[in-house]
Amino acid sequence: MVRARPSMRELIRDRGRRGFVGRGAERAAFRENLALPPEDERHRFLFHVHGNAGVGKTFLVRELEQVARERGALTAYVDESVGSVPEAMAAVSDRFARQGHRFKELDRLLATHRERRHEAESTVVETLGPEPSAASMTAARAGLAGLGLVPGVGALAGAIDPAQLVQGADRLRAGLSARFRNQEDVQLVLAPERVLTPVLLTELADAAEQVPWLVLVLDTYERTGSFLDGWLYDVMTTDRHGGSLPANTVVVTAGRRPFDTARWGGFADFVTDLPLGPFTEAEARGLLAGKGVVAESVVAEVLRLTGGLPVLVSTLAEARPAGPDDVGDPSADAVEHFLKWEQDPVHRAAALACALPRRLDADVFRAAVDCPAEEADALFGWLRELPFVSDRGDRLQYHDVVRAPMLRLQRRNSPRGWAERHTRLAETFGRWRAETEAQLDSGELWADDGWRELRLAESYHLLCAGARTALPVVLREVVDACNRGDAPARRWARALLDAGQDSDAETVTRWGRDLTAAFEDGGLAAGLELLVNRAGFDDAAQAFARTVRGSVLSHGGAHRQAVAEFDRAIALDPGLARAYRSRAMSRAELGDYRAGIGDLDRAIDLTPDDARSFSLRGEYHRILGDHEAAIRDLDKGIRLDSTRDFAWASRGASRLSRGELDEALVDLGRALELEPGYAWALARRARVWRARGEYERQLADLERAAALQPGWAWPVCERGDAFRAAGRHAEALADYDRAIELDDEYASAYASRGVCRGELGRLDDALADLDRAVALRPGYAWALRKRAEIHLQRRDYERALADTDRAETLRGDDAEIFVCRARALIGLGRPAEALADLDRAAGLVRSAPAVDGAGPAPLLDRIDAVRATARERDAR
Repeated sequence: MVRARPSMRELIRDRGRRGFVGRGAERAAFRENLALPPEDERHRFLFHVHGNAGVGKTFLVRELEQVARERGALTAYVDESVGSVPEAMAAVSDRFARQGHRFKELDRLLATHRERRHEAESTVVETLGPEPSAASMTAARAGLAGLGLVPGVGALAGAIDPAQLVQGADRLRAGLSARFRNQEDVQLVLAPERVLTPVLLTELADAAEQVPWLVLVLDTYERTGSFLDGWLYDVMTTDRHGGSLPANTVVVTAGRRPFDTARWGGFADFVTDLPLGPFTEAEARGLLAGKGVVAESVVAEVLRLTGGLPVLVSTLAEARPAGPDDVGDPSADAVEHFLKWEQDPVHRAAALACALPRRLDADVFRAAVDCPAEEADALFGWLRELPFVSDRGDRLQYHDVVRAPMLRLQRRNSPRGWAERHTRLAETFGRWRAETEAQLDSGELWADDGWRELRLAESYHLLCAGARTALPVVLREVVDACNRGDAPARRWARALLDAGQDSDAETVTRWGRDLTAAFEDGGLAAGLELLVNRAGFDDAAQAFARTVRGSVLSHGGAHRQAVAEFDRAIALDPGLARAYRSRAMSRAELGDYRAGIGDLDRAIDLTPDDARSFSLRGEYHRILGDHEAAIRDLDKGIRLDSTRDFAWASRGASRLSRGELDEALVDLGRALELEPGYAWALARRARVWRARGEYERQLADLERAAALQPGWAWPVCERGDAFRAAGRHAEALADYDRAIELDDEYASAYASRGVCRGELGRLDDALADLDRAVALRPGYAWALRKRAEIHLQRRDYERALADTDRAETLRGDDAEIFVCRARALIGLGRPAEALADLDRAAGLVRSAPAVDGAGPAPLLDRIDAVRATARERDAR
């Protein structure tokens, strides 16, 4: 079909629009780029617009978006209204849907992501089991600092052993697995970009087949770049997410700063840099002429007073001054320039009143403006057409260059009126917040985005009103925000900074500035340290703040520092159960499970119906080998909350250790009913199948566990053990190699590979692996015994005896150690001592519960055989 030529009216309107914006060279460069195919070496895939506030960055990128649409492009505009990569994806999907291209699968996953994120409350981290696995070292190292629910690593990350970071990630992953029913839901909370990005790329690829260009506009990049820049780099230059952006995609970013050359410097040939300063005289004259302002005396006055700042030139041009006397001095009273030609006092008052909220929609407009209800819609429509008001679809926002002088004018002209209007707005937001609270449980408030937004707005206006009690309350809220994660904490710090600057309150400004700097330099831990040292909290608030800081430190791997922080919190408030529970988990991370149990004893005294504390204490008892105490606590935890799959799995593991195979199978099965993707429970159940001699089921569970968490070394190593037990040594070695590739500090994988190589007669290789295992875990009794067996094969009886002596001090209840030591003693000509060890081994075997299908008979037979040799040597 032949496309109709545009009419003269359309061409005139189009040229008029272009004249309004100016920036002809920038627009021309972008337009020419769309005329080049992606394969052309001159084609650029990324345009970055940057410059100070007021230079017209948003005006320009909106114009570039329009240029793209004229070329048949699908376009999406994203600004600081988004706070994360998933929110940016949602904005892109929404903009494309408005142009007839829906991303159905992405929208479905985004909806699920929002639901699951709301469900992941801060207390989930405290419920996690303390035994760190070797799960996904690569994923943990790459993603821990960026996880919204694992806050505050910041500058601490460089000083923390990466293995400690893995423990924090494992605990969080296990806690969310205990809450959600499938692994995709867990990943949608822990690492949403990994799940969502491949889907977005697929959706974009489909759309790209139908249009000549896709254009993504990312405005206000100085705010969104902190979370978008790394992701954008990945989807443009790598296949980390299983692909990259379609070749016919052009990205436009706009922010105050140039691009980060450390990240993007190697791709300069694919980027067009568009630095913006004030309008040139020709551009300013063109904009004024487009609005009918052509008298030379008026144009000269506008140029003199505005310095070419586009937002001021645009505002004055809209007023169409007839003579130089109509052009005021923006440096003396900028607000008069923005509103001087608006004679309607209702309109003027509305424009000033609507500068008070940081963000504006129709509801906030009605709360801010005193006008008859029947006039509100028309007045709001007038407001959104003002040149300094950005219409972001769901809200309006004043340009900073305009809003700041409007606020100063109102604050200076009527301090009482300023305070009264902010108080009224605070009361309005407070009422809306209370209505939201009525629909939520108290523990859900900080997890709800809507509630947080209302509370933040209320706090901002209370600070601006100068309420004497506002600052201490808001500082306490910052602690709560830190408890939710990095993004909420930074938003509260920003609100403090904005309120301080907008109300000219130096103390509030300093708090906002110092907290922002602390979060930037040292993460949440640094910000919380500032609060506990300077905020003047009472003992209870101080204790809570220290507890939150301790949790941040612990989640970042700084467990000793965390324990010290919990100590201080408990000294301030001995009745704070969370501090004891959190200290227990940090002590467990340091291997001090007995001290952890002591802390949980106190936590349970304070909160006797807390299922989490009972389940944690039961797990610690299990790790220490006290399975009777473990099962008693886990029984209680399950009675209090039968939905915790972690408690069922831990009890199943304890029952396995006691040889109660049927009961263990029931418990682990229940854990997997609650969470089918619970890989740890699958790996534990595989051990039950092994003990029952059901090797096919054992392998099936291990296959599922490895598939669910492909970066987790433990199930891979366990599968290798299953292959080795079945005599399939080649497959076993492949799994051990893979486990070590996933985690090169996984002692169990080295030990198992060493045993496998020993069974194949590769004694030197076996010894090297077992040496590495013992070096990684000096207290690894099983590896010491297996290394002693290799020494025995090499007739190195002294080293075999040394290893069994060390192993016996670690595991004095292991009959195999005494058998191995007896063999070493026989080799050294000390048969009498060997006989004593063999008697000890036989006693241990007969008193131990049966934990495998074979029972004690095979080991007793071996003891008898070694005893016969010892007696023969003794008789000589």
